[in-house]
Amino acid sequence: MIEWFQGQSPIFQALLATIFTWAVTALGAATVFAFREPGRKVLDLMLGFAAGVMIAASFWSLLVPSISMSRNQGLLPWLPPAIGFMAGAAFLFLVDKILPHIHVNLREELQEGVSTTWNKTILLVLAITLHNIPEGLAVGVAFGALAHADPTSTLGGAVALAVGIGLQNFPEGIAVAMPMRRQGMSRAKSFWYGQMSAVVEPVAGVIGAGAVVLMEPILPYALSFAAGAMIFVVIEEVIPESQGGGNTDLATLGAIGGFTVMMILDVALGQ
Repeated sequence: MIEWFQGQSPIFQALLATIFTWAVTALGAATVFAFREPGRKVLDLMLGFAAGVMIAASFWSLLVPSISMSRNQGLLPWLPPAIGFMAGAAFLFLVDKILPHIHVNLREELQEGVSTTWNKTILLVLAITLHNIPEGLAVGVAFGALAHADPTSTLGGAVALAVGIGLQNFPEGIAVAMPMRRQGMSRAKSFWYGQMSAVVEPVAGVIGAGAVVLMEPILPYALSFAAGAMIFVVIEEVIPESQGGGNTDLATLGAIGGFTVMMILDVALGQ
């Protein structure tokens, strides 16, 4: 199985990896069939863990390779990462201002983006979908980088990133499905909307992989673009959500744990 995966094209590998991250979101959403909604302490701990994973992935899996690739291409090692990072954050900033959405645990009247009459269910799904765009893009770019001979891009590192994103997708699936169940929606519909929030990941993953496979010079920019987009999501949405329930210590410890797990995965598998 491992040999078969290694023999596939980077774009197909990215597709399989992001289907995995989508599946983990679906697994989180599927908890509506077996469990009651987790307490706010548990949810805040998991959201903190997700934030820690995303921060570590942005640095270890995206920014460090971007800096190294910039140096190898004869560029100022800080310039492409800085440009890509700011561009990624700016892209998510614009999407955040345009796409109607509402964050977990917020009232419907506190929706963001353009004004709309869509109900809270749709707005919540769109919020988590917004989280998943940079996640899918990051995994896709990491696998796409394997098409080019650069020592900082390894299959193990790309797999580690996919595993880390998958781990933090589990609580995101819960965060979508459980509130819908609490509002009286059936278990099946709650699961459906929960897993649909991550359907964008395979799309973003294939786009990211395809772009860097076809255009090697953009690779350091693409890696840092994904990092900037993820850090924007972490600071603007995930951390505030994890800290908003009064369980700040748990959320902070969760973030430390998530960062540590992602760092270990990247260093251990990325060699």
